[in-house]
Amino acid sequence: MAGSPSPDRPSPDPLPPTDLASGSPQAIVADGYDRIAERYLAWSGARPSGARRTALDLALASIPVGADVLELGCGSGLPMTAALAEGRVVTGIDISTAQIRMARRNVPGARFHRADLTTWDQPAASVDAVVAFYVLTHVPREEHAAVLGRIARWLRPGGVLLASFGVEDDPGGVDPDWLGVPMYFSHFSARVSRRLVEATGLVVERADVLVEPEDRFDARFLWVLARRPGTPDRG
Repeated sequence: MAGSPSPDRPSPDPLPPTDLASGSPQAIVADGYDRIAERYLAWSGARPSGARRTALDLALASIPVGADVLELGCGSGLPMTAALAEGRVVTGIDISTAQIRMARRNVPGARFHRADLTTWDQPAASVDAVVAFYVLTHVPREEHAAVLGRIARWLRPGGVLLASFGVEDDPGGVDPDWLGVPMYFSHFSARVSRRLVEATGLVVERADVLVEPEDRFDARFLWVLARRPGTPDRG
């Protein structure tokens, strides 16, 4: 683990807009979050729900100070990234240009990249924790196994994954009016998602279903805390 957070440095945006195929799930998600960036922050970040606070408390309790943390789908950086960055070295990625700009402003001590998490990669055993708050449900579920496999490879021994998954079975589709914009969602059932995590070799320590107030109705999410076997290097 690193000893202290490094100062913010300019980060490249490795995903030009032309790399997103028009009408693809990635393009729909990127465009939607670009359009509702400020509204989404006011709805979720400024007044975090009980479920979000519970997940954040679990992350802070499970990820030690000094850890190297990768956050998938960091959004505007509030409140999750900002809290994680207190004493930890955090790198956040998000597919939305507007969200990344806000995150860089809101959490200057972290590093951010605009990127597609389905193609993002990094060296094996390079982070102590990966967090994915409310982002995997925007990824086509056919990609989930591959994404989780890469996450397991990125984690150091003893490293943790904290991620939210859908609870019901949804092969994928677009909600035409989610917070005022079209938005793509896709996920397996809670049982299948847990199996996918376990298939990577990670050991599930907690799996809780929490209710999240959403735009027109409440949604349920499966929160999984899983750990890569092995002893962390405390040196």
